[in-house]
Amino acid sequence: MRLFVFGLGYAARAVVDAAGAPFLATTRDGRDATIRFDDEDAVLAGLAASTHVLSSVPPDDTGDPVLRRYEAAIAGRWLGYLSSTGVYGDTGGAWVDESAAADRGRRPLRNVADAAWCSLGARVFRLPGIYGPGRSPLNRVAGGEAHRTGIAGQVFSRVHVDDLARGVIGGFDAPAGAYNLSDDEPAAQDAVVGYAAQLLGVAPPPIVPLEQLSPAARGFHAENRRVANGKAKRVLHWRPRYLDYRAGLRALSATTSPTAASAAPAAASVVQR
Repeated sequence: MRLFVFGLGYAARAVVDAAGAPFLATTRDGRDATIRFDDEDAVLAGLAASTHVLSSVPPDDTGDPVLRRYEAAIAGRWLGYLSSTGVYGDTGGAWVDESAAADRGRRPLRNVADAAWCSLGARVFRLPGIYGPGRSPLNRVAGGEAHRTGIAGQVFSRVHVDDLARGVIGGFDAPAGAYNLSDDEPAAQDAVVGYAAQLLGVAPPPIVPLEQLSPAARGFHAENRRVANGKAKRVLHWRPRYLDYRAGLRALSATTSPTAASAAPAAASVVQR
Protein backbone atom coordinates (compact mmCIF):
# COMPACT_ATOMS: atom_id res chain seq x y z
CA MET A 1 0.00 0.00 0.00
CA ARG A 2 1.18 3.48 -0.88
CA LEU A 3 -0.99 6.19 0.63
CA PHE A 4 -1.52 9.71 -0.68
CA VAL A 5 -3.10 12.17 1.76
CA PHE A 6 -4.71 15.46 0.81
CA GLY A 7 -4.45 17.69 3.87
CA LEU A 8 -2.04 16.37 6.50
CA GLY A 9 -3.82 17.83 9.51
CA TYR A 10 -4.45 16.52 13.01
CA ALA A 11 -6.73 13.62 12.07
CA ALA A 12 -4.92 12.57 8.89
CA ARG A 13 -1.58 12.60 10.70
CA ALA A 14 -3.00 10.14 13.21
CA VAL A 15 -4.08 7.88 10.35
CA VAL A 16 -0.68 7.78 8.66
CA ASP A 17 1.10 7.27 11.98
CA ALA A 18 -1.15 4.32 12.82
CA ALA A 19 -1.00 2.83 9.32
CA GLY A 20 2.78 2.79 9.24
CA ALA A 21 2.78 2.62 5.43
CA PRO A 22 4.75 4.74 2.96
CA PHE A 23 2.86 7.94 2.24
CA LEU A 24 2.95 11.31 0.53
CA ALA A 25 0.82 14.22 1.66
CA THR A 26 -0.15 17.74 0.77
CA THR A 27 -0.51 20.89 2.84
CA ARG A 28 -1.33 24.38 1.66
CA ASP A 29 2.24 25.61 2.14
CA GLY A 30 4.32 22.45 1.71
CA ARG A 31 5.52 22.43 5.31
CA ASP A 32 7.17 19.43 6.98
CA ALA A 33 8.34 17.84 3.73
CA THR A 34 4.83 17.72 2.27
CA ILE A 35 3.74 18.73 -1.22
CA ARG A 36 2.04 22.06 -1.78
CA PHE A 37 -1.56 21.42 -2.74
CA ASP A 38 -1.27 23.71 -5.77
CA ASP A 39 1.95 22.09 -7.06
CA GLU A 40 0.05 20.13 -9.65
CA ASP A 41 3.02 18.34 -11.21
CA ALA A 42 4.20 17.02 -7.84
CA VAL A 43 0.69 16.03 -6.79
CA LEU A 44 0.01 14.16 -10.02
CA ALA A 45 3.34 12.35 -9.77
CA GLY A 46 2.55 11.35 -6.19
CA LEU A 47 -0.90 10.13 -7.12
CA ALA A 48 0.50 8.08 -9.99
CA ALA A 49 2.67 6.19 -7.49
CA SER A 50 -0.11 5.67 -4.93
CA THR A 51 -2.69 2.93 -4.38
CA HIS A 52 -4.80 4.65 -1.72
CA VAL A 53 -6.01 8.25 -1.51
CA LEU A 54 -7.35 9.87 1.65
CA SER A 55 -8.69 13.42 1.75
CA SER A 56 -9.21 15.44 4.91
CA VAL A 57 -9.61 18.73 3.03
CA PRO A 58 -12.92 20.46 3.83
CA PRO A 59 -14.91 22.36 1.22
CA ASP A 60 -13.98 25.95 0.50
CA ASP A 61 -16.38 28.69 -0.57
CA THR A 62 -17.09 27.04 -3.92
CA GLY A 63 -16.93 23.33 -3.17
CA ASP A 64 -14.44 20.53 -2.67
CA PRO A 65 -10.98 21.70 -3.84
CA VAL A 66 -9.59 18.17 -4.20
CA LEU A 67 -12.36 17.03 -6.53
CA ARG A 68 -12.35 20.32 -8.40
CA ARG A 69 -8.67 19.98 -9.23
CA TYR A 70 -7.74 16.30 -9.06
CA GLU A 71 -10.87 14.18 -9.49
CA ALA A 72 -9.71 12.60 -12.73
CA ALA A 73 -6.31 11.74 -11.26
CA ILE A 74 -7.66 9.85 -8.23
CA ALA A 75 -9.88 7.50 -10.25
CA GLY A 76 -9.21 3.78 -9.92
CA ARG A 77 -7.73 3.93 -6.44
CA TRP A 78 -9.02 3.21 -2.95
CA LEU A 79 -10.64 6.47 -1.88
CA GLY A 80 -11.28 7.72 1.63
CA TYR A 81 -12.79 11.01 2.78
CA LEU A 82 -13.00 12.50 6.27
CA SER A 83 -16.46 14.04 6.39
CA SER A 84 -18.69 15.21 9.24
CA THR A 85 -21.68 13.91 11.14
CA GLY A 86 -22.90 17.49 10.71
CA VAL A 87 -24.37 16.40 7.37
CA TYR A 88 -27.27 14.86 9.33
CA GLY A 89 -28.32 18.20 10.77
CA ASP A 90 -30.35 18.53 13.95
CA THR A 91 -32.23 15.40 15.03
CA GLY A 92 -33.66 16.80 18.26
CA GLY A 93 -31.44 14.44 20.25
CA ALA A 94 -32.54 11.30 18.38
CA TRP A 95 -30.11 8.63 17.22
CA VAL A 96 -28.98 8.82 13.60
CA ASP A 97 -27.17 6.25 11.44
CA GLU A 98 -25.88 6.07 7.89
CA SER A 99 -29.31 5.29 6.47
CA ALA A 100 -30.49 8.83 7.30
CA ALA A 101 -30.48 11.68 4.81
CA ALA A 102 -27.06 13.36 4.74
CA ASP A 103 -28.10 16.65 3.18
CA ARG A 104 -29.51 18.46 6.21
CA GLY A 105 -26.38 19.99 7.73
CA ARG A 106 -26.03 23.71 8.28
CA ARG A 107 -23.04 23.78 5.90
CA PRO A 108 -24.50 23.02 2.45
CA LEU A 109 -21.15 22.63 0.70
CA ARG A 110 -20.11 19.98 3.22
CA ASN A 111 -23.30 18.08 2.37
CA VAL A 112 -22.46 18.34 -1.34
CA ALA A 113 -18.86 17.20 -0.85
CA ASP A 114 -19.95 14.21 1.23
CA ALA A 115 -22.37 13.15 -1.51
CA ALA A 116 -19.75 13.65 -4.23
CA TRP A 117 -17.20 11.39 -2.52
CA CYS A 118 -19.90 8.78 -1.92
CA SER A 119 -20.77 8.86 -5.63
CA LEU A 120 -17.12 8.17 -6.49
CA GLY A 121 -17.13 4.97 -4.44
CA ALA A 122 -15.15 6.35 -1.50
CA ARG A 123 -15.20 5.20 2.10
CA VAL A 124 -16.70 8.31 3.67
CA PHE A 125 -15.92 8.54 7.36
CA ARG A 126 -18.44 10.83 9.07
CA LEU A 127 -16.82 12.27 12.15
CA PRO A 128 -18.17 14.11 15.19
CA GLY A 129 -16.03 16.29 17.47
CA ILE A 130 -12.45 14.98 17.46
CA TYR A 131 -10.25 15.12 20.57
CA GLY A 132 -6.90 13.69 21.53
CA PRO A 133 -3.41 14.59 22.72
CA GLY A 134 -2.95 18.36 22.79
CA ARG A 135 -6.52 18.97 21.61
CA SER A 136 -9.04 18.00 24.22
CA PRO A 137 -11.39 19.51 26.81
CA LEU A 138 -8.48 19.20 29.23
CA ASN A 139 -6.60 21.78 27.18
CA ARG A 140 -9.61 24.05 26.93
CA VAL A 141 -10.29 23.94 30.66
CA ALA A 142 -6.63 24.46 31.60
CA GLY A 143 -6.31 27.28 29.08
CA GLY A 144 -9.38 29.11 30.37
CA GLU A 145 -11.14 28.67 27.02
CA ALA A 146 -13.85 26.22 28.08
CA HIS A 147 -17.37 27.14 29.11
CA ARG A 148 -20.61 25.47 30.05
CA THR A 149 -23.87 26.35 28.35
CA GLY A 150 -26.49 25.35 30.88
CA ILE A 151 -28.58 23.95 28.00
CA ALA A 152 -30.67 21.03 29.21
CA GLY A 153 -31.06 17.91 27.10
CA GLN A 154 -28.50 18.77 24.43
CA VAL A 155 -25.95 16.09 23.54
CA PHE A 156 -23.17 15.59 21.01
CA SER A 157 -21.06 12.66 19.88
CA ARG A 158 -17.30 12.69 19.79
CA VAL A 159 -14.37 10.41 18.94
CA HIS A 160 -10.80 10.05 20.18
CA VAL A 161 -8.34 10.66 17.35
CA ASP A 162 -6.71 7.25 17.88
CA ASP A 163 -10.06 5.51 17.44
CA LEU A 164 -10.68 7.59 14.32
CA ALA A 165 -7.38 6.41 12.86
CA ARG A 166 -8.17 2.78 13.61
CA GLY A 167 -11.56 3.15 11.94
CA VAL A 168 -10.04 4.54 8.75
CA ILE A 169 -7.50 1.72 8.68
CA GLY A 170 -10.38 -0.72 9.08
CA GLY A 171 -11.84 0.84 5.95
CA PHE A 172 -8.85 -0.14 3.82
CA ASP A 173 -10.40 -3.58 3.29
CA ALA A 174 -14.06 -2.58 3.56
CA PRO A 175 -16.75 -1.88 0.97
CA ALA A 176 -17.34 1.65 -0.25
CA GLY A 177 -19.92 3.67 1.63
CA ALA A 178 -20.45 5.94 4.61
CA TYR A 179 -19.32 5.03 8.12
CA ASN A 180 -19.96 6.91 11.35
CA LEU A 181 -16.91 6.83 13.64
CA SER A 182 -18.03 7.89 17.10
CA ASP A 183 -17.76 6.62 20.64
CA ASP A 184 -20.59 4.79 22.38
CA GLU A 185 -21.90 7.57 24.60
CA PRO A 186 -23.11 10.90 23.25
CA ALA A 187 -22.97 13.43 26.06
CA ALA A 188 -23.64 17.03 26.93
CA GLN A 189 -20.80 19.52 26.61
CA ASP A 190 -21.35 20.59 30.21
CA ALA A 191 -20.76 17.03 31.43
CA VAL A 192 -17.59 16.68 29.37
CA VAL A 193 -15.94 19.93 30.42
CA GLY A 194 -17.07 19.35 34.00
CA TYR A 195 -15.33 15.98 34.02
CA ALA A 196 -12.21 17.50 32.48
CA ALA A 197 -12.16 20.09 35.29
CA GLN A 198 -12.55 17.31 37.84
CA LEU A 199 -9.56 15.43 36.41
CA LEU A 200 -7.47 18.62 36.55
CA GLY A 201 -8.63 19.39 40.08
CA VAL A 202 -10.04 22.80 39.19
CA ALA A 203 -13.46 24.42 39.41
CA PRO A 204 -15.87 23.84 36.51
CA PRO A 205 -15.74 26.59 33.89
CA PRO A 206 -18.43 29.29 33.95
CA ILE A 207 -21.78 29.13 32.20
CA VAL A 208 -21.87 31.41 29.16
CA PRO A 209 -25.38 32.19 27.86
CA LEU A 210 -26.02 31.15 24.29
CA GLU A 211 -26.65 34.73 23.16
CA GLN A 212 -23.11 35.70 24.21
CA LEU A 213 -21.47 33.11 21.95
CA SER A 214 -20.26 33.72 18.40
CA PRO A 215 -22.66 33.07 15.49
CA ALA A 216 -20.69 29.92 14.61
CA ALA A 217 -20.93 28.64 18.18
CA ARG A 218 -24.63 29.41 18.32
CA GLY A 219 -25.12 27.45 15.11
CA PHE A 220 -23.23 24.50 16.56
CA HIS A 221 -25.31 24.54 19.73
CA ALA A 222 -28.51 24.70 17.70
CA GLU A 223 -27.96 21.05 16.80
CA ASN A 224 -28.66 18.07 19.03
CA ARG A 225 -28.05 14.47 17.91
CA ARG A 226 -26.80 11.06 18.94
CA VAL A 227 -24.61 9.34 16.33
CA ALA A 228 -24.85 5.55 16.04
CA ASN A 229 -21.70 3.59 15.19
CA GLY A 230 -23.16 0.13 14.62
CA LYS A 231 -22.32 -0.07 10.92
CA ALA A 232 -18.63 0.64 11.54
CA LYS A 233 -18.59 -2.07 14.19
CA ARG A 234 -20.23 -4.62 11.90
CA VAL A 235 -18.49 -3.86 8.61
CA LEU A 236 -15.10 -2.45 9.64
CA HIS A 237 -14.75 -4.85 12.59
CA TRP A 238 -13.95 -1.75 14.61
CA ARG A 239 -14.52 -1.00 18.27
CA PRO A 240 -13.65 2.32 19.88
CA ARG A 241 -10.93 1.79 22.45
CA TYR A 242 -12.27 4.81 24.33
CA LEU A 243 -15.93 3.90 24.69
CA ASP A 244 -16.90 7.26 26.16
CA TYR A 245 -15.45 10.68 26.97
CA ARG A 246 -14.54 9.61 30.51
CA ALA A 247 -12.26 6.82 29.28
CA GLY A 248 -10.67 9.09 26.70
CA LEU A 249 -10.07 11.97 29.08
CA ARG A 250 -8.72 9.70 31.81
CA ALA A 251 -6.17 8.28 29.37
CA LEU A 252 -5.16 11.77 28.28
CA SER A 253 -4.94 13.08 31.85
CA ALA A 254 -2.56 10.27 32.76
CA THR A 255 -0.02 11.67 30.33
CA THR A 256 -0.92 15.37 30.51
CA SER A 257 -0.04 17.64 33.42
CA PRO A 258 -2.16 20.74 34.06
CA THR A 259 0.83 22.87 33.00
CA ALA A 260 1.21 21.00 29.72
CA ALA A 261 -2.52 21.16 29.10
CA SER A 262 -2.60 24.91 29.52
CA ALA A 263 0.42 25.33 27.25
CA ALA A 264 -1.29 23.57 24.32
CA PRO A 265 -3.18 25.71 21.78
CA ALA A 266 -6.57 26.05 23.43
CA ALA A 267 -8.37 27.36 20.37
CA ALA A 268 -7.70 24.11 18.53
CA SER A 269 -8.34 21.77 21.44
CA VAL A 270 -11.40 20.12 19.88
CA VAL A 271 -11.66 19.68 16.14
CA GLN A 272 -15.28 20.01 15.04
CA ARG A 273 -16.03 18.36 11.73
